[in-house]
Amino acid sequence: MAIETTAPKARLQGRIQRVSINGFRSLADVRDLELPQLTVLIGANGSGKSNLIRFFEMLAWMLRGQNLQEFVTRNGGGDDQLYMGARRTPRMNGEISIITDRGVNDYRFGLAHVSGNDTLMFVDEAYRYSGRQFETKAKWMLLQAGGREASLVAANHQTARVVVSLLKRCTTYQFHDTSAHANIKLPWDMTDFTWLRSDGANLAPILLRMQETQISRYKTIVQQIARVLPGFAEFELQPAYGKLALRWRSVHSEKTFGAHLTSDGSLRLFCLLTLLNLPEEMLPDVMFFDEPELGLHPHAIELVAEMIKTLAKARQIFIATQSPHMVDCFALDDVIVANNHDGATQLRTLPHEHYQRWLDEEYFVSDVGLDEPAAQGV
Repeated sequence: MAIETTAPKARLQGRIQRVSINGFRSLADVRDLELPQLTVLIGANGSGKSNLIRFFEMLAWMLRGQNLQEFVTRNGGGDDQLYMGARRTPRMNGEISIITDRGVNDYRFGLAHVSGNDTLMFVDEAYRYSGRQFETKAKWMLLQAGGREASLVAANHQTARVVVSLLKRCTTYQFHDTSAHANIKLPWDMTDFTWLRSDGANLAPILLRMQETQISRYKTIVQQIARVLPGFAEFELQPAYGKLALRWRSVHSEKTFGAHLTSDGSLRLFCLLTLLNLPEEMLPDVMFFDEPELGLHPHAIELVAEMIKTLAKARQIFIATQSPHMVDCFALDDVIVANNHDGATQLRTLPHEHYQRWLDEEYFVSDVGLDEPAAQGV
């Protein structure tokens, strides 16, 4: 089907080029993993693909300042963040390379388990900048270790600011919670419209802002929803006492429907199509989508996938999915496959030159990635 999307301005100040992870959850030993502009993570249940997303989620928490310990507490304690627990893996290490037009900004850190209160402590932290004109890497600039929060946040250096600026706004969008008490079903502060929250809680205020200040984008959102949900006519956004509830009207009736009368798949579609149509100043530079296909019709999956590909021209995007239909919307070079061997996640790319003959024989990308027909000939 024909896809209509709102194309963002091409802007890429920096992107994550490479990552090494040792000891974070199931990521026991990931070395120099190259990350493209658009990454589609696939793998079976329990393969650990979501742990790559959780790693960057942890980075975002700890580089916002005074938040690493909150992340650890919310996620089960320090022991649960380490591969097979602290007894087997007392320390985790990470190294991230961020490439810009001027060069490469590297950041590394080491976190050790503190058994007394089941937290994590910095035992190593450093950064460096290597300009494009240099053939060798610069020396690491060491930061003070031994603290509970990242010292990089307070470092008065351009490289530190570049790393913090990009990574602290890494956002994971997961619109899974559509239960009776989900935030998206509650009236929300109508002034909370700076950016869309990761669970879609402030969708109604965001839509109202689009309606008032970005009418063409708002109309595009409505039109795209109507293409997937033919009964959808318009959102009805009426603030009351400073709060705003999500409501919409059907083409078949003047009655309006609240979020509590809306299907789970429709609510997720509202969130995704709104997010993917937001102006660039309302979007982070790096975006993660955890199973965005959940509850969506195949036509909706195609629409969302095409919009993600358009947005990836200006934003670095990661998708974790188990949907063959979603995977088949992307190129082989975008795919990273997660496999679990003895509790450790292994991540590998699918080189185009190696698997092209299977695509030529009318296999789909999901066949190559999930079922590995090429293994028979290697």
